[in-house]
Amino acid sequence: MATANLDWGAEADAEEKEVTNKLTNINLQNKENPPAWMVPSDQPAAAAATTPEEGLAGSVEESEKISAAEKSLLQKVIRKGLVENHHDLEVQRKDPNSPLYSVKTFEALNLRPELLKGVHAMGFDAPSKIQETALPTLLVDPPQNMIAQSQSGTGKTAAFVLAMLSRTDVTKNYPHVVCLSPTFELAIQTGEVAKKMAKFCPHIRIRYAVRGEEIPRGSQLDDHILIGTPGKLLDWGTKLRCFDLTKVEVFVLDEADVMIATQGHQDQSIRIHKLLPKSCQMMLFSATYDEDVMKFAEMIIRNPVVLKLHREQQSLDNIKQHYVVCKSKEDKYRSISNIYGVLTIGQAMIFCHTRKTASWLAETMSREGHAVALLSGELEIDQRINIINRFREGKEKVLITTNVMARGIDVEQVTMVVNFDLPVDQNGRADCETYLHRIGRTGRFGKSGVAINLVDGPRSMQVLQFIEAHFKRPILRLDAEDVDEIEKLNKDD
Repeated sequence: MATANLDWGAEADAEEKEVTNKLTNINLQNKENPPAWMVPSDQPAAAAATTPEEGLAGSVEESEKISAAEKSLLQKVIRKGLVENHHDLEVQRKDPNSPLYSVKTFEALNLRPELLKGVHAMGFDAPSKIQETALPTLLVDPPQNMIAQSQSGTGKTAAFVLAMLSRTDVTKNYPHVVCLSPTFELAIQTGEVAKKMAKFCPHIRIRYAVRGEEIPRGSQLDDHILIGTPGKLLDWGTKLRCFDLTKVEVFVLDEADVMIATQGHQDQSIRIHKLLPKSCQMMLFSATYDEDVMKFAEMIIRNPVVLKLHREQQSLDNIKQHYVVCKSKEDKYRSISNIYGVLTIGQAMIFCHTRKTASWLAETMSREGHAVALLSGELEIDQRINIINRFREGKEKVLITTNVMARGIDVEQVTMVVNFDLPVDQNGRADCETYLHRIGRTGRFGKSGVAINLVDGPRSMQVLQFIEAHFKRPILRLDAEDVDEIEKLNKDD
């Protein structure tokens, strides 16, 4: 690789200084007032609540230790189908020289026949909301840069992978399409989607640039697409020089919100970006759209089309909400056993405030013969994935978890959610957003569901009443000792 690749001249030096200054300003702001993604999950609260009610307290030792990247990966793993979103996609900014339009079929994109065949083979019959608007823009000539935001499960990965494959020129026997992911696991996930979609495109060569993949010094890559992590790609492109970053035509930054939350990745991504030609098409995809993500995005992407898909609002209309008054955690367990013994339940999720409580409940239910899975923050990522897959496949009927999985998991068979402990923030106040995401794990796909809240004292009753007032939905008392009353929950209103 020619050394001229690193010669930027005065204009590039000025641009680099500007980017560095912006990064420094963001980092200084974050130190003074860190955004949520920068606050360590095991950092103690300044005024953590102390209360005899176990559901309203949690020690630092028991707090969840799960990174933003792991959360993102888990959400990708648990979503086997697209999340149906009925909200419109907002075009916040667009190039006036490039009219934005949408398509309702993949055929309208004029894809190569073998690529279209791969799309249909994956079960995609029609574009999702984010795909129908993003893809025409990503595939138009001249290439357009894009910043796109949409919640997990809405089809972002398939959108940019299809754009990557469409832009691949098999006559160019060198890497000219690059996709960055924040972790090994996320890169593999993206690569698997790309390989499935390119199933009928045998001439497209895809290579992972992740840990464990080694390239002999002095060799030159002839793969068309590189999918990997920033550190490995930077190493291959600048130290080993096994491919030429100045020849890259398409650059995708996936999970941008995770990328800026991961120490070192932000700087590495900037360094890679500096070596790309100005003609390179830039795509940035993110699940969140806060100020920090936008600052980062605007540093590396020029004149982008900006798309934002509004988050689907969950409805509580088809979820029956009840509460049971209990005296202790043992009493809570008896209530669960009574309800579980009477109701016809497909699968259930039980949320606990601490790992200690979750472990105790899992052990207790297992001794009673229930098929129970325990998911909490101390597990390795591959262990979490295995547990989620087993639960989705129905091998365990009950998933006991802390807030690790309050969001994201969509299992059609989940018909009951139990709040063993009501969700509260670090000051002991009702956490209505977490409550919504917890009970939203049932009642999915238009089916009815049941949410049971176990209340064990005056403070947790106050939390329940606050949640009830907040959502303006009745939470009815249930006598867990009354079989006839429990059986009524099986009947649709």
